[in-house]
Amino acid sequence: MDSANAVRDPRRLLLDGYRAALDATGGRACVRRRLAEEHVLAEYALAEYALAEYALAEYALAPRFVFAVGKAAAAMMAGAFDVLGAGIERALVVTKHGHAGGLLDPGWPVEVVESSHPVPDESCLAAGRVLADFVDAIPAGADVLALVSGGASALVEILPEGFDAGDLARVNEYLLAEGLPIGAMNRVRKRISRIKGGRLARRIAPRRTLHLAISDVPGDDPKVIGSGLLVPHAGEDFGIGDLDLPPWLAEMGRQAPLLPGEEAAGHVRTEIVARPADARAAAAAVYRAAGVDVVEHPDLLEGDTIETGRRIGRAIAEAKPAAHIRAGETTVVLPPNPGRGGRCQSLALAAALEIRESAGAWVLAAGTDGTDGPGEDAGALVDAGTIARGAAAGLDPDRCLRGADAGAFLEASGDLVRTGPTGTNVLDLIVALKVER
Repeated sequence: MDSANAVRDPRRLLLDGYRAALDATGGRACVRRRLAEEHVLAEYALAEYALAEYALAEYALAPRFVFAVGKAAAAMMAGAFDVLGAGIERALVVTKHGHAGGLLDPGWPVEVVESSHPVPDESCLAAGRVLADFVDAIPAGADVLALVSGGASALVEILPEGFDAGDLARVNEYLLAEGLPIGAMNRVRKRISRIKGGRLARRIAPRRTLHLAISDVPGDDPKVIGSGLLVPHAGEDFGIGDLDLPPWLAEMGRQAPLLPGEEAAGHVRTEIVARPADARAAAAAVYRAAGVDVVEHPDLLEGDTIETGRRIGRAIAEAKPAAHIRAGETTVVLPPNPGRGGRCQSLALAAALEIRESAGAWVLAAGTDGTDGPGEDAGALVDAGTIARGAAAGLDPDRCLRGADAGAFLEASGDLVRTGPTGTNVLDLIVALKVER
């Protein structure tokens, strides 16, 4: 079908694809599906193998203790209770303030701890202590289910002895001000931590652990998701010599515990249950069903947010009718007193500057976790009229971009996207759509 005739409401179509991406990667559904498979495997092992105990040890776990950390933690925990139910003896959820919602039944034996994201504070250190105490209290012979999603790096932390919340705030202020990519930021976070970089796995040993993760990182590397709490690392995964860190931060790294060997995680089985590619594919299916040509870009977006937004805007303004789908996580360099809005809003506003003369161009940039920076908006959906609408309210788009205040402009133009917590976190979804007018 000719996409020029297929798209009657581009805004609605883009948002329908975004919603499909969220549904396909939802923490509750993904965990429920994977644990249902594990349950069937256990039943099969018991029925078919004479040495049932060996079979279960080899193929399936029966976890009675469950913890979940990340922005999708509550949804993932709900999926665990959907399958394991009364088999769960104790459970812990650590998530961002406001992200537990109504997902957890009050009758479930689950403790909920909320902490700060994206900028860690004392609540994150308190959450780290609660997590460590929870793990330490698990009986040695019990099976464990660990659920991890993006955001875990900020939400839980235990620093080396002698360092406190002030030091943690200083670290993160430095990382954000430098505009480091997420991989470099997490290398620093792992280097100064007592639980990240596989160190929590050493704490759980020898308890058998099924570790299910939702990926929000390039390459779906489990060592990077949540700073690899339960995943064995090599020395190069902690390397920070190329980052030219200030002396005070380098000293924190030297005070952290030594890197645990791979044997420390031999009891952990790690699997990824949702990834950015799943979100792209789900959105693509919606657009194709509407008769739109689709181009999926497998390489994840990274680099400077504003430059990336301008590049995407220029490309779609000149493109033939189609939907171009990308995922990624770009970088915003924050000024001393940043305004409102995160990287998705900045990317969208930068793209809007490039498509203001192209009536058939639209750009959606939204976080799959439902948040973009410190505000409550997921991102924005801009079109050729965005700049004129915001300017009519007296706002300057270039000034807003320089001040990391894209949200103010996009609120005035009526282009913000708000979902609330989504129960997943698989990077940002960016869709550029071109239709004929």
